[in-house]
Amino acid sequence: MLKVSLPQLVDAARAGQVVSFPTDTLPALAAKPEQAAEIYRLKHRQVHKPLILMAAKVSELWPYVRGTADEHAQWQAMAEQYWPGALTLVLPATGLHPTAMTPANPRTLGIRVPDNDLALEILAATGPLATTSANRSGQPPLRNADDIAELFPQVQVLSAANLAQGQGEERKVAPQPSTVLAWKGPDWQVLREGAIAFSA
Repeated sequence: MLKVSLPQLVDAARAGQVVSFPTDTLPALAAKPEQAAEIYRLKHRQVHKPLILMAAKVSELWPYVRGTADEHAQWQAMAEQYWPGALTLVLPATGLHPTAMTPANPRTLGIRVPDNDLALEILAATGPLATTSANRSGQPPLRNADDIAELFPQVQVLSAANLAQGQGEERKVAPQPSTVLAWKGPDWQVLREGAIAFSA
């Protein structure tokens, strides 16, 4: 098991390794976007299930998606209302992200800013990361760092001392994944009901 400090985890992510850290919903497996294929390999994940690009700031995500000025205004309004938070927006992609993140449909990309100080600190240091829940595909998501470290011994997981930094945020942690909305201009389609209730 690779239990590491926060600086070590950040260095590992920057170096292209897969890491795990808590978010406001489920703990994440994360890697630089160009290393997305390694996440698929570790999870035994089917290629029709895309990864989510997570960042510390909304401004870091907009270059990855494209739309009209009116569409961007609607997306920005949604971001201002729900981010940081447990909402993933699936939007038309610019092609800036590696296709390994979205093998089945590189024309769209899911993006999110999580509401968790520890996750935001990591993302601010690493830049946007490709993310997904920490589990084998088809199995329940893991919520405990020890379980994640045991199942994925090659993944860098924060030590208990570092995880303690986020204990005060437990009230923010949702017991379910993020809600996923896809832009189907001029409106939204709910792809997954999750932590945020939404009616298009």
